[in-house]
This record gives sequence, structure tokens and C-alpha cells, in this order.
Amino acid sequence: MILITAIAFLAMGLLALIAPQSITRMVDLPTLPMAARNEVRAVYGGFGVAMGALLLLSGRCSHWQPGVVLTVAMALLGMALGRLVAWGVDGRLERFPALFLVGEAALGIGLLLTL
Repeated sequence: MILITAIAFLAMGLLALIAPQSITRMVDLPTLPMAARNEVRAVYGGFGVAMGALLLLSGRCSHWQPGVVLTVAMALLGMALGRLVAWGVDGRLERFPALFLVGEAALGIGLLLTL
């Protein structure tokens, strides 16, 4: 599960760094001004690559691994919780955010189960 989550973060992060609008297009934002592209590259790109790399590195630093896994799991579950709140407030959940919710919850719970 750690490797799967690392690959998911790395894939998302690299895609966001290279083509930020490919990420936001999924949530009905087809074009972005420069400052927004910077934000997507930082939050989805840089953060995603850093989390993926940290998960991979934690396999070589076994004393880090429980803390890294717990931290990334909680970040994923926090994102899923935010989507649940948005669903409750907005009254509906679009297709891609719903898929992201399922993925974040599954990866977060999966990571917790590795502890």
C-alpha cells in the first residue's frame, strides 16, 4: 500500500507540475491564469512529488516510516473529510471529486492498516 500511494502521489504531482490545467480541467476549471497555475504546481505538484518521494524514502529509513505513513494517511483522510463537508454544504458531489474522495479514503485507510 505504501508503494501504491507513493506512485499515486508521484503521478499526480508530476502531472500537476508539467500540465497544471490537466488537473483543474477535471473540476471544471479548463483555463487558469498564471498565478493559479503556480498554485496548482505548488500544492498538487510540489506537495504530491514530496509526499511520494517521502513515502519511498521511508522504506530505506525504517525508523521514519511509521511517522511518515501516519502523516500521509492523515493528510489523505483530511482531504477526504473536506470533500465530505463540501458534499454536505453543496448538496451534491460531482464525478471527479467523488472519485477523488474514494481514492483518498482508500489510500488513507490502507496506509493506516500498514501500521
